Amino acid sequence: MEQGYAVFLLLGVVLVLIDGQLIYRSGRGYMSRAYGDPEAAKSMTRLATVLFHLVVLGLLAMVSIITIQTGDPVKDVVVKLGVMLLVLALVHAVTMMILGRIRDRQLQQQLADEMSEEHRQYEQQRSVPPQTRVEPVRGAPAPRVPDAVDGKIDPTQIKTTR
Repeated sequence: MEQGYAVFLLLGVVLVLIDGQLIYRSGRGYMSRAYGDPEAAKSMTRLATVLFHLVVLGLLAMVSIITIQTGDPVKDVVVKLGVMLLVLALVHAVTMMILGRIRDRQLQQQLADEMSEEHRQYEQQRSVPPQTRVEPVRGAPAPRVPDAVDGKIDPTQIKTTR
């Protein structure tokens, strides 16, 4: 049984390391578009990959102590590996969802920053004052409210201030 335990741990660690490398390499390219800076994408992907490795290796350690009795030591290792592959697939999917959310948030932030900058430039081009207030001229009669017939207000009756 000790030999089966060692084989399971060895195969499990190899699978985790291979999957972790796939996540890291693919994730780095996936994140680089969102960050624009390859170093930032690399850093974020590395953090997610380290988290992936820690979680899956911890789960591997827990699965390794589960006793399975099929009557054949080879079948015991195969069943444990099957459970480990299912756990690995689940954690892989969760990691990809996390990377996707990080990427989406980064892209949303970039879009919001771009829109804010475009709005600021638009306001500067138009040189629109931040507030415009309309006050009646002192001593002048109140302006007429436009009616459906003529629809005009006398501009000399209105004073604008900033």
